[in-house]
Amino acid sequence: MAMTSIQDLVNPKVMADMISAKIEKKIVVAPFAKVDDTLVGVAGDTIVVPQYSYIGDASDVAEGDAVETTTLVTTTTEATIKKAMKAVELSDEAVLSGYGNPIGETNNQLAAAIAAKVDNDAMEALQTATTSYEADGAISYDNIIDAIDKFGEETNCQKVIFVHPSQLTQLRHDEDFISAEKYTGDVILSGEIGMIANTRIVPSKKVPLVDGKYVCPIVKIENDAETEDETPALTIYLKRDTNVEMERQTLRRVTDISVDKFYTVVLSNAGKVVLAKFDKDAIGG
Repeated sequence: MAMTSIQDLVNPKVMADMISAKIEKKIVVAPFAKVDDTLVGVAGDTIVVPQYSYIGDASDVAEGDAVETTTLVTTTTEATIKKAMKAVELSDEAVLSGYGNPIGETNNQLAAAIAAKVDNDAMEALQTATTSYEADGAISYDNIIDAIDKFGEETNCQKVIFVHPSQLTQLRHDEDFISAEKYTGDVILSGEIGMIANTRIVPSKKVPLVDGKYVCPIVKIENDAETEDETPALTIYLKRDTNVEMERQTLRRVTDISVDKFYTVVLSNAGKVVLAKFDKDAIGG
């Protein structure tokens, strides 16, 4: 009777596809980010990200007069591709006689590890936004409204606010909070638990506490097509997507399975992010 070997059970290509699919489901902060794969197969590990400043409103010009020209101003940010990795070692005993499904659990754990790293980088990128609002008190409808007004919108576009889980009780007791269960079928973000002020609420422990205040990014996930460009708040630049490799150590009868992802996350449109800072302990208005 033929005995199943670990080589029969571990297929790096199949695992890579499975892990990639799981990563997308486990990412919380980055689903609205644009994924740019133009660096795939291209030499170099640095990307220059341009950001354009608004040229200003048009003005009246009398007949025969020349209009004054305006310089299109751009700023750039350089981002360097990096490599995120995680590895698991499996013994033959664990695979062939172990409890449960070691290969499936390896897929889950590796996907969670890479997804968490991408999410961490996405949150760090959001924290570099230049527009902020410091609330006088804890999170509340009134304070969120004041923070949203920092966008200076003409059209109220959909947004998401990332909050720390410890802020949820305060929000749920706010009379203007709408639970996601009341608009079943309209949830568009992973982890979304409700809305307030046309802003979708997603809890994340990655929201940092700085000097007694939670720094909660509010991100525009739509734009006013007539007044704003389509550049998203975040862009994930891929150099190489999820890659799985297997190395057999025959003397020990173990197999090392490693996963890597070459990428970087940048704040590509600072105008679509406001950092709302709410007190940790104070009671909101």
